[in-house]
Amino acid sequence: MRQAHGWTISETGLVYKPASGNQYIPTAAEIYSCINGSSDTLEGVLKGCENPQTFFPDIHFSKIGSPLLSSLQIEPDKGTIALKLEVTRKNAIHPVRYTDGRMVDHCITDKEWFYVSGSCDDIGALLKNSGIDSLAGTITMKQYLSLLQLQKSMSVNLIDDNVSQTLSNKPVSAGTGIPKSINATLYPYQQTGFRWMDFMLREGCGCVLGDEMGLGKTLQIITLVTKRNNENKKPALVIAPVSLLENWKREFKKFSQEIKVYIHHGPKRTGRFQELATHDVIVVSYNTAISDLSLLRMIKWDIIAIDEAQNIKNPHAERTKSIKHIPCYAAIAITGTPFENHMTDIWSLVDFIAPGFLGTLTEFNQNYPDSVESAERIEPVLSAFMIRRRVSEVAQDLPEKVDIPQALAMSEIECLQYEEERKRIVADMGEKTCSLAMLQKLRMYCTHPFLLDSQTHGDPLKTSTKYERLCNILEEIISINEKVIMFTSYNEMFNILLSDIPERLSIPVSMINGTTPVADRQPIIDRFTESGNSGLLVLNPRAARTGLNIASANHVIHYNLEWNPALEDQASARAYRRGQKKVVFVHRLYYVDTVEQIINERIEYKRILSETAVVGSTGSHEGMDDILTALKISPLGGGDS
Repeated sequence: MRQAHGWTISETGLVYKPASGNQYIPTAAEIYSCINGSSDTLEGVLKGCENPQTFFPDIHFSKIGSPLLSSLQIEPDKGTIALKLEVTRKNAIHPVRYTDGRMVDHCITDKEWFYVSGSCDDIGALLKNSGIDSLAGTITMKQYLSLLQLQKSMSVNLIDDNVSQTLSNKPVSAGTGIPKSINATLYPYQQTGFRWMDFMLREGCGCVLGDEMGLGKTLQIITLVTKRNNENKKPALVIAPVSLLENWKREFKKFSQEIKVYIHHGPKRTGRFQELATHDVIVVSYNTAISDLSLLRMIKWDIIAIDEAQNIKNPHAERTKSIKHIPCYAAIAITGTPFENHMTDIWSLVDFIAPGFLGTLTEFNQNYPDSVESAERIEPVLSAFMIRRRVSEVAQDLPEKVDIPQALAMSEIECLQYEEERKRIVADMGEKTCSLAMLQKLRMYCTHPFLLDSQTHGDPLKTSTKYERLCNILEEIISINEKVIMFTSYNEMFNILLSDIPERLSIPVSMINGTTPVADRQPIIDRFTESGNSGLLVLNPRAARTGLNIASANHVIHYNLEWNPALEDQASARAYRRGQKKVVFVHRLYYVDTVEQIINERIEYKRILSETAVVGSTGSHEGMDDILTALKISPLGGGDS
């Protein structure tokens, strides 16, 4: 530091220090006034001050400025964001200072003082409004996103953004280790997703995990929660559709047994927040989050992760408002269909992970009406918040076939109705010999309650948790314009699908079952294959287990499970076969604590045996225990001994 009476050259440039009080950083215009001998016209500490030239005779005070160059860049080794403010002068780069919420619009070297031209005041205001008071090189992700949003809303390009495109590739340090307790080997893209979410949370930002269906979003979240749990950052709250609560619990048990998971659901759930806080992860349904909002608000959650986050796309819905009132350090939205219909969908989701970032809903609607131009303007902002990988992009990391078992929980009314039927069967059993036929009505009920009463009318989605989940899966497949084949054993289920799905999801539904003439089957498949749009082909697993090539579909849904894994595998082979050019996703839906759970467990056991032999079930001898167990197990948690 060089100093003369009243004037000082410091890191911030040329400053003036009065006889008493703090030093003052003048503007370039004020310094020119002092140089020109008109300092008496200035206000404050510079009024009547000395000419700085007389104190620094070796320094040339130039009247030619240099333009401000401002840019945002990623520091590749650290994954941090650097905001560079600089000028180029005589082939040398000089930093421009920004301190205490103000841009310093001049620079000084050992030989020269010069002013900085360009939008210094505007950039200074932009930085200040983004929560940046001083600059030491790097800025936080939250500050970057705020800069990006403000610049977009102003429709100007004051700062060159070299970060957005790089961020879309999610370049984060590989130093963040996968927790050793995770019982899985994450694919490279899953490791990237975990590390990127961890980076965003460490930066104080929420995010959207928007991977396509089948890419393991749940495992990535479990890995993240486990890491933060190891750092004593807990508890975490998972909000999901009621059908998926049990699936979350089972996935945690499968991949991270050290995590204590509690499903907060049903009439016997606790009303004490202290009890909830003793667990690492609490899993609740959307409806429970609404009804128990006051209880959930008593806990400061580390993470709130919402599964099937499109459930909060309506900003006016009670569930959306309730969930946004639960306090947390960071929020994560999990969805394979991030944005569906309207720009307000975008606002609602971003407002959950970054409250207030896009302003009020009214302000957002004014700035971003439903239009292609609005979507293009908001896209860079969304890309910074969201990681989204498509199957086609990571196909080389995946096996040719991805199995997606989904353990579903019945609704309360479904549990009661199932239990009624189960008790009726047990009471009627008497001295009869056990057979698979005894379980038929329970299997039919699990397929859809309408199957036990053909006279029942109404919305099939509102009476079946499994059917609701099916429609969610189909919606996601339709959103990426792919085809799906679905297997079910019951003709009544064919009728429900044929009458409901075309109207509900606007896709054609074709069918092949035992009543379909053999000569008609290939033409049905040909029409399904040749269509350039999404479609659903419903098949009976026995009628379609051999001879049919349906490689145009790369999604398979087993809607009700069969006792024999060979039958299921032969059905899946209609899509998973030579000529298939895409990864095949096989979805298996079953209810926990019902006959379907017993079937699933039996299938898994038989698959182990099938390495040496294909084993079926005749309902006698080796299948007897399964039948008896299926008649005892109850979704209400009781059952007969």
